Amino acid sequence: MMTEQKKPIVEIKNLYKSYHRASLVVPVLYDITFDIAEGEFLALMGPSGSGKTTLLNLIAGIDKVDEGTIHVGDVDITTLSETELAAWRANSVGFIFQFYNLIPVLKAVENVELPLHLTTLSKSKRREHAEIALAMVGLDHRMDHYPGEMSGGEQQRVAIARAIVTDPTILVADEPTGDLDRVSAEEILSMMERLNRDMGKTIIMVTHDPRAASRASVMRHLDKGYLNHDAAQNPL
Repeated sequence: MMTEQKKPIVEIKNLYKSYHRASLVVPVLYDITFDIAEGEFLALMGPSGSGKTTLLNLIAGIDKVDEGTIHVGDVDITTLSETELAAWRANSVGFIFQFYNLIPVLKAVENVELPLHLTTLSKSKRREHAEIALAMVGLDHRMDHYPGEMSGGEQQRVAIARAIVTDPTILVADEPTGDLDRVSAEEILSMMERLNRDMGKTIIMVTHDPRAASRASVMRHLDKGYLNHDAAQNPL
């Protein structure tokens, strides 16, 4: 019996990207085409300079393509203006960075609330959503602590709570365990697995770490700006 194939949540077609440095054109990505299924946990791998973070930034609407299209859900984000793109990012993308990017003078719950200030939610509803997100990452007992009072692993969990608080279409993670010790890294990866498995979150993670990539359901490899289609695999 055939299983029903999941609809792509991200569709990337014939994508090219270069950067300009003075009169020099530096190509970064060449003719990238692939889909990401809804509910997929994708690891983007490749050596330094292969274009992994550039591709992640394009999918997340942080940067713009030179050529090609990127559909996320029903939206072709390559056609959006900067203002439209900012609004789309606020509603559709949750960001998890290597260095947490928490604001040190704000408590954990206040850091998690930040993306909700771009919504129409009331102050009480913003706080309620932030508290729920922190509870989901096991930090409901640390809501009133400042980032400097928490370990690196706890700070990354706050960052994950901030990423999921708006219930985004996709979560993008750039080396989310790169600044953590091995035990904390394993905890963060297990948490991301649970978000993917139990909540059905679509996660796109850039990593150079094979241990981190092994937690994903699909691995794709970039090399010198090209996608290695032969290397796409399910690591399970």
